[in-house]
Amino acid sequence: MNNISAPVSGPFSAPLWQSAFRPFYLLGVLYGLGVMAVWILTTYGVVEFTPALYSLSAWHGHEMVFGFSGAVVAGFILTALPGWAGTEEISGGRLALLVLLWFLGRIAIYSSVFVPAFVVLLLDCSLYLVATFMVLPGLLRAENKHYLALLPILLMLCLGNVVFHLAIMDGDMARASWGIQIGLMGIVVKFILAGGFLTTIFTGNALRQKDGPELNVNPLLEYISALSLGLFIYGALSDVSDMVAAGFAFIAAGVQIVRFLRWRTHLILDAPLVLIMHLSYLWFISALILFGAAAFLDEISSQIWLHAFTVGALSLMMLSLLTRVSLRHTGRSLIPSKVMIVSFASIFIVAFLRVMVSMEILPDNWLPVTAVIWSVSFIIYILLHGLMLIRPSLPKQQGQKGRALETPS
Repeated sequence: MNNISAPVSGPFSAPLWQSAFRPFYLLGVLYGLGVMAVWILTTYGVVEFTPALYSLSAWHGHEMVFGFSGAVVAGFILTALPGWAGTEEISGGRLALLVLLWFLGRIAIYSSVFVPAFVVLLLDCSLYLVATFMVLPGLLRAENKHYLALLPILLMLCLGNVVFHLAIMDGDMARASWGIQIGLMGIVVKFILAGGFLTTIFTGNALRQKDGPELNVNPLLEYISALSLGLFIYGALSDVSDMVAAGFAFIAAGVQIVRFLRWRTHLILDAPLVLIMHLSYLWFISALILFGAAAFLDEISSQIWLHAFTVGALSLMMLSLLTRVSLRHTGRSLIPSKVMIVSFASIFIVAFLRVMVSMEILPDNWLPVTAVIWSVSFIIYILLHGLMLIRPSLPKQQGQKGRALETPS
């Protein structure tokens, strides 16, 4: 079922405010590029930047999770739900309010010396909570209640952000890092529930277009996948022994391998937007294995899995969905440009380089190289799709489907 919203009118009738992916993708990616640039330039002494109340690493981790990734995740969820669950689309003034809350959160972070700490917390955490309350009534009325499972993603981002700010108030940087990890685990939930589920849907569509074998969602496997994810998150965030946490990670990796093998990657090599999702999932499986291996091998630190996930799995999945949503929801065909395909390949390669730097196989002076390649890949996205996000969509062609992301229901 698709619930198409009434046309937006009034002061927020511009195309930018017609759907959540438009402002959140545009601002989120631009902001992420800025954070990456400042972090690498400061790390190597090119510029001086002292984040108020935070260490440079805490600021970088917080803003990449709650500023950059949080905006992209919010844009994705708010755009997908109308097509999937039939909820009303958040647009116009309500969308502008959410974007304002995101902006206020960023302003609060940089004004934290002058703004009371509790006000900073409220401003920086409000986006996820307000967005949840905006979509909750429609989800409760929806026929398919499975889409309520997307709300924990927003709530985990909110919870992690609250934990982070409370820890900063207490000067507890270890607990602040834990708050960032909670937010990151919310993104892992999105990766499994949305990314993996959508990969199955999109792969099935690609296979049907070439009269390939049928691929449908296996509900039992999806439930097992969600359960294994819950165990992994519990092991990663709780105080269980390293061996137990590693076991949970290996279980989750095994389930995801089963999921991956069903996709028949070799049959969709000519479908780049789907193929890149498969490669992203390989990085996710690798991240889980690296998490578990850290408990047994001294050569693998407990942080390497984070780079495999954030630089490899998450960045690839983001670029794939950023491109897919931008093309489809602005009335264009799902055929990425050759330059965008180069961008996908660059992220896949740079993930290897980042992991090798973390494992000290490559020297630290490769770190700015990885940051530049990562940034260029997202700059390419902005150059190719940025104007699409602020201009009207192309006229819908005859026979073209609605605005859902290949509606899974």
